[in-house]
Amino acid sequence: MAKIGFLGAGNMGNGMALRLLEAGHTVQVYNRTQSKLAPLVGRGAIAKNSAREAAESAEAIFAMVGDDIASQAVWLGDEGALAATNSSNKPLIIECSTLSHSWVMELSRNVADRGLQYIDCPVTGLPEAALSGALTLFLGGSKSVISMAQDYLRPISSKQIHFGEIGAGTAYKLVVNLMGSIQIAATAEALLVAERAGLDLNMVAEALGTGGSGSPQVANNSKLMVAGDHETNVVFSSNWRLKDTRYGVDFAGQLGQASLLGTVAQELFQRLVDAGFADSAESKIIDVLRVQSDK
Repeated sequence: MAKIGFLGAGNMGNGMALRLLEAGHTVQVYNRTQSKLAPLVGRGAIAKNSAREAAESAEAIFAMVGDDIASQAVWLGDEGALAATNSSNKPLIIECSTLSHSWVMELSRNVADRGLQYIDCPVTGLPEAALSGALTLFLGGSKSVISMAQDYLRPISSKQIHFGEIGAGTAYKLVVNLMGSIQIAATAEALLVAERAGLDLNMVAEALGTGGSGSPQVANNSKLMVAGDHETNVVFSSNWRLKDTRYGVDFAGQLGQASLLGTVAQELFQRLVDAGFADSAESKIIDVLRVQSDK
C-alpha cells in the first residue's frame, strides 16, 4: 500500500481520507483547523502541522479544500505541499476541490514544471457518499495516469467519468454546479408562486422533486424550503454555493458565453451572504425572493 498526503479534513475530505485509510494506505493529513483531524487520527491517520509535512515521501497527494485561496495555500509557498517534491519524491497530484478553471490550469502547469503528473478530479456527492466511497469523480487528465491512479481513486468512488485532458473535469463541474444554482433559485421562485396560489407546499415539493422538472437539487432543496429549516445539519452553505456560482459564471464569460440565468442566481446568493447568512443552507435563498416579492 502507498503513503498518501491528504490536504483538507472538512465534511468531504474527512470521509475521503477515511476511505483511503480503510483501503490500507498510510495517510498523512493536514488541515488548517487541527482539531478536525482528531477523528482521522483515531482511525490511524498521521496528523501533520503543514501541507509540506503531509506531502513528505508521499506517493500521491490529494487536496479537498474550499476555494482557490485555500488551494493556493496548501500547494504553494515554503510550507505548501509542492515544496516537499524533489528528484526522489515525485508524487501524483490529485486535486479534488471545486476550483476556478483558470486556477486549475495554472496549478497544473506549476505541477508539470516540477516534472509531476496531475489529475483534475473534482467530485460530486454528499458527505455520506464520501464516507461510503460512493463519490462520482469528474476526471481530466491522461488516461494512462488515471489508470495508474486507480488504487487511490477506486476507494473513494463508485463512478468515474473521464471528460478529457486536464481542465475538462473542472469545466464540467463548473457547468453542472452552475446549473444546480439556477435550479435552486428556480425552485424557490416556484414554491413562492405555489404558496400564493394556496397550494399544499409539502405536496408541491414532493411533486416537483419527482416530476418532469425534478432533480436531486430540486428534491432536496424544495423540502428544506418548505420546512423553513436552513440552519440544522447544513450540508452545503450559501457561501460555498455563491463561490461555485461565481466560478461558473466567470468560466462561461471566459469562453464568451454570457450566463444570464447564472448571473441572476449569483446576485441572489450574493444578497443572501451579504445579509449575514453565509453559513446557512443554500435553501435559504427562498427568503431572499420572499422579501423581494413583498416589496
